[in-house]
Amino acid sequence: MKFHETNLNDAWLIELEPRGDDRGHFARTMCRDEFSEHGLIADFKQQNMSFSAQRGTLRGLHYQHPPHAEAKLVRCLRGAIVDVIVDVRRDSSTYLQHQLFELTDSNRQQLYVPPGFAHSFLTLTDDVEVSYLVSESYCPDAEDGLRYSDTALGISWPVPITVLSEKDANWPLIDERTQPLF
Repeated sequence: MKFHETNLNDAWLIELEPRGDDRGHFARTMCRDEFSEHGLIADFKQQNMSFSAQRGTLRGLHYQHPPHAEAKLVRCLRGAIVDVIVDVRRDSSTYLQHQLFELTDSNRQQLYVPPGFAHSFLTLTDDVEVSYLVSESYCPDAEDGLRYSDTALGISWPVPITVLSEKDANWPLIDERTQPLF
């Protein structure tokens, strides 16, 4: 695996290194030793899978508060997504900054999202499957999110958002919050 730093502190884009022959190819998608060498969490408690039927489906921006804050390792298995992360750690020099990553079934790149980041993805094609490892178990009481359209974030989504959950449409705006984000 090749680890590429991103513009956001502690987030990494991971490029797989397929080895192939006449049968096809093989690649490691996670290695505890290599993750540890880069200071990444390598103890995952869950693996989640998401299927979205329509292009323009938005999921997120989600995160969990400590002590349930979670790291994620995200990969698009079918189709294409733009994955968006936002640093919500108040003490970070990249606080409230975001970055977009195109993850597709053909580029086979993965995104390591550290704890303290809101995470979202928007489908760029129909019939999208996304798989992600998560370092903490889901805890409904620790769940939080950012509104995708919050002008304080300034996210420019690459395709129109046509499918969105009511919860994701109604997260409070940053300026309306009375408690810290993270």
